Amino acid sequence: MTQSARNTQNMTVVVTGASGRTGRRVTEAAGAAGLTVRAATRERGFDWTDRSTWAGTLRGADAAYLVFPSDVGAPDAARSVGLLAREAVGLGVRRLVLLSARGEERARPTEEALRQSGAEWTVVRAAWFAQNFGEGPAAAELRNGELVFPADAVREPFVDARDVADVVVAVLTAGDRYAGQAVTVSGPRLLTFGEAVTEIARAAGRELAYRPVPARAYAERLAGFGAAAGEVDALVELYESLLDGRNAYLSDGVREVLGREPRDFAEFAREAAAAGVWKA
Repeated sequence: MTQSARNTQNMTVVVTGASGRTGRRVTEAAGAAGLTVRAATRERGFDWTDRSTWAGTLRGADAAYLVFPSDVGAPDAARSVGLLAREAVGLGVRRLVLLSARGEERARPTEEALRQSGAEWTVVRAAWFAQNFGEGPAAAELRNGELVFPADAVREPFVDARDVADVVVAVLTAGDRYAGQAVTVSGPRLLTFGEAVTEIARAAGRELAYRPVPARAYAERLAGFGAAAGEVDALVELYESLLDGRNAYLSDGVREVLGREPRDFAEFAREAAAAGVWKA
């Protein structure tokens, strides 16, 4: 019997980063699908930097969603993901799904480490999240009336993090259908960051401004957000590469996996505005 023929309703899924942007939504989607979710967070005793915490979290699970903190292309991501993936396989956790990024060349070693682990793996490469405007530093800046970011006229097909979560859960429960594949997901249309802020302003019913700056000039703001020196340098390099226009195209992963169109950015903006995300 192939895994695709097995009953997934009794599946236990480890969700790393379960309190984060996608992990939180994967947890919700997996629960709605009838799966048993095991949240892997520091509050629950899991730490990517402490291998002694891994086995207790992984043992007895059937699958895992892997989100490496900071970035999938971070210098230590490939080694950590590879080690955890191999430990998971050794403990019987065969199905692993890794969150990666479209167009990020630095993420490829991490993806390769997953492929070499012996797992039934799938990589989900995502466009920039729409929710990046509604959570964290960007949301705080917009509440103050202006978003500053190192992207000028470049266009991005912002993807709703809920669509990412739905794709992850569908891939996890599809047996071996997506094993050994990379699924690339985006939203349904291209927007500049300035156009995205304009849509947010319209939904929020207030004036909002967008000011693009060079990536190197953005480093000081990153430090102000609390990023460590090494992390600042890595993020600046990431912005310089990802925001050079290489991702100005649409991907059909949401339609391929879910059989429907991805959520539009305007839907995200309306819902977040109604929730008061950008109130002054």
